[in-house]
Amino acid sequence: MTAARSASAPFGPLDFQLVLLRRMADHQPGLVEDARRRLGVSAAGMREANRRWQAMTRSARSRGALARYRSVLGEPESATRSRVGDLDFDALRWPVPLWPSLRFEVVTPAGGGPVWNEWLVRAPGAAGPALRTAADLRPWSCTADEVARAFPPARPLEGSAPTRWELAFTLPDGSPCAAEFTWGLLQRLVEPRWVAPRPGGPGGA
Repeated sequence: MTAARSASAPFGPLDFQLVLLRRMADHQPGLVEDARRRLGVSAAGMREANRRWQAMTRSARSRGALARYRSVLGEPESATRSRVGDLDFDALRWPVPLWPSLRFEVVTPAGGGPVWNEWLVRAPGAAGPALRTAADLRPWSCTADEVARAFPPARPLEGSAPTRWELAFTLPDGSPCAAEFTWGLLQRLVEPRWVAPRPGGPGGA
């Protein structure tokens, strides 16, 4: 187990994974502890990585978010351009060794610009979980976009902290449900603050 990494060492993909884990530790400390040990890093090392990341993002000399990700993670594994309506956007994805079937995705306007979204998504070609009931919604098993597709209509809600989001939706049996995500990865089910309409009911199809 390594100790805290030197502040002069380059901040790279390992450090970034520790930043992802640090944000997840509030809800899934056991899973985070196991993942940190797999990375061979001490708890102090994880705290130091998070401290350095926060300093990078808050620095007056900080480069833009996309440039920062390129600096830390290198060139993306893939970059695709898509269009929704009249809006063109680029999705850049990097591998995340802790979760081999996931990718860290950054979405920006086509050709560059501010980062619109930054989260974990399923890797192209990787099979996602079958999501049918609340029992299928296990921590770290699925991503926010997978839950939204599995239980439409899903309504996004503001999360409890930066990099956290909530989705409210209705299960096939009619039960209201809500889930909280960190960096786009499912962390836990929470008390619904909004109930999705039943299909065919008010507001439904």
